[in-house]
Amino acid sequence: MKFIKRSTELKYIPIKYYSTNRKSPEVSLEEALLKGLAPDGGLYMPDSFPLLTREELESFYSREYYEIAFIILSKFVGNDINSQDLLRLCQDAYNFGIPLEKVSGRKYIMRLDQGPTASFKDFAARMMSRLMNYYQTINHQHLTVLTATSGDTGSAVANAFYGLENINVIILFPDNEVTLMQRKQMTTLQKNIMVVAVDGKFDDCQKLVKQAFLDPSLSHIALSSANSINIGRLLPQAIYYFYSWSRLSGKLNDKPVFSVPSGNFGNLMGGLIAREMGLPVERFIISTNENDEVPEFLRTGNYKSINPSRNCISSAMNVGHPSNLARIVDLYNGMMNETGTIIKRPDLEGMRKDFFAVSVSDDQTRRTIADIYKQYDILLEPHGATAWYGIQELIKSDGNFYTDKQLCISLETAHPAKFPIEIKKVIKVDPLLPPSLAGIAEKNEKYLELENNYKELKELLLKNY
Repeated sequence: MKFIKRSTELKYIPIKYYSTNRKSPEVSLEEALLKGLAPDGGLYMPDSFPLLTREELESFYSREYYEIAFIILSKFVGNDINSQDLLRLCQDAYNFGIPLEKVSGRKYIMRLDQGPTASFKDFAARMMSRLMNYYQTINHQHLTVLTATSGDTGSAVANAFYGLENINVIILFPDNEVTLMQRKQMTTLQKNIMVVAVDGKFDDCQKLVKQAFLDPSLSHIALSSANSINIGRLLPQAIYYFYSWSRLSGKLNDKPVFSVPSGNFGNLMGGLIAREMGLPVERFIISTNENDEVPEFLRTGNYKSINPSRNCISSAMNVGHPSNLARIVDLYNGMMNETGTIIKRPDLEGMRKDFFAVSVSDDQTRRTIADIYKQYDILLEPHGATAWYGIQELIKSDGNFYTDKQLCISLETAHPAKFPIEIKKVIKVDPLLPPSLAGIAEKNEKYLELENNYKELKELLLKNY
């Protein structure tokens, strides 16, 4: 793809990005995107959120998804990327549909499973890869993307970055905690994609990634991350919240409830970014699996991570300490460091008002899959089932308010065909494979195995890069 040179005239005050640990200098979007993690171990946050105008919000009803993406992202990018280039990047990234499936009344499921890896992670990874590649091409530089995955992030990142000349990717995943389909989506590509199985949990993989970023002896390697620790993952995730509202309502006085399956909390943070930009939102439902550290934090006011994380059938949510909780705490005027220690308490009452948090057991997840299939002939996978369960629990807690007049949007984050064993066990049905997954099972795979040891990862990086 040919790019136009970036503009030298900035007609606006560019948004800067600060670290949630507040010990690193503010940086530009390009720097935040390419660094991934701040030098002090914190996560980058925008120093302000650009507000969309009433006219822009109301125009979304008649715009294509990529056009909405362009309007939203241009608010953060400004003149740093030529508008024609940015529009082309958005059009290239978003060439698939987003079904909004009615369940009953004004309750809908937003199916974010139609991309090339049948996961909601496609929405962030495809845009982020194109932005990173744009900057690397313009600057004639090379980048190594180091990423941890609990399932769908790895396959989406591998697909999004596959074949890019200026970027190599290393993906760490917890051995025995991803499905065969998820693993093969990563391990059958090769070329510039290296996949590593770690003898540990997702939190271990994430810890290894963060150690590498903060290791001064690796400073000669240009490292970045495609995890949701990278602000470049979160900004694109704000878009589908706007899109679903525009298609199901589009009225500024109509505030939807969004139910978000939550593991590392990047998906929820994307929704919060949308809200800060002007999207009308009544409430967010935080639906976790049995890794209930955040629901417990909101209930008691005391935060305690879960180590090791609990292994549940909604495997992408097996996170004992969500990185993005630091951003959410920051948004509510608090401060949390990377270990989960609260330095400054956030506005807990404000969080409790904005969030309804629920922890969903594996048995409850299975029953939800069975019930919605029996009642509505709708097929959900484990992560989407936790979100739908969250809506049911919210209705039980306040049935007078959450009537059929209230717009509720439940996020389905992966295609059921990625979890065929569990689906068949619950409802005795083999989910049909979407075209994007056809033939993967027969492909040859290649990946490395690594002990849960930073020294081994460091040696791997020094040897290859």
